[in-house]
Amino acid sequence: MPDELTTEEKRGVDPAEAEQRLREGNARYVAGESSLRDYTAGRAERAAAQYPFAAVLSCADSRVAPELAFDQGPGDLFVVRVAGNLVDDYGLASLEYAVKYLGVSLIVVLGHSGCGAVKAAGEVYRDKAEVPGALPGLIAGIKPAVVDILDRESSSSVDDLIDELVAANVDHNVAALEGESPVLAPRREAAELSIVGATYDIKSGAISFR
Repeated sequence: MPDELTTEEKRGVDPAEAEQRLREGNARYVAGESSLRDYTAGRAERAAAQYPFAAVLSCADSRVAPELAFDQGPGDLFVVRVAGNLVDDYGLASLEYAVKYLGVSLIVVLGHSGCGAVKAAGEVYRDKAEVPGALPGLIAGIKPAVVDILDRESSSSVDDLIDELVAANVDHNVAALEGESPVLAPRREAAELSIVGATYDIKSGAISFR
């Protein structure tokens, strides 16, 4: 395990500036004005060390590419991906690593429109649908975020509620990261770390911060 970065070694990007960079990058992406990049540039420097300014907990959906959607280059984002952008032990450990050892000042929990994992969780709960293999464990992780909405809106279909369910799942996982992590909590208390939720619209490419 590497030594924790000193203040001088960090990028010096505070949480507000990190979020603004992501907002501006997504605006460029949506407008079709993404920065042209030579991805071979900087390889030698990146081989020596990495200094991402933000971390993204993203769904594994193949249509969601955080570096592209935020118009950031190699080494700018520390991305953790799992279906349903779910906080599990390994994902939490990865994000703790990014904050403690890489100096990340912002974590974005990034959901997306029509999330299949969230929809499956709703269908398993509402319709008693069955899923194979290890999928029940994933569904169990998402279920707490969606049951209240499904119970309250019992006459609406899962498809009709999907936007609300996706948003609730993002909020649920932001809350999980804002819990009692011995790494993240002190940084948040010192205003050195911000944890926010956002939703990516697959059709438009726009990301809405919550």
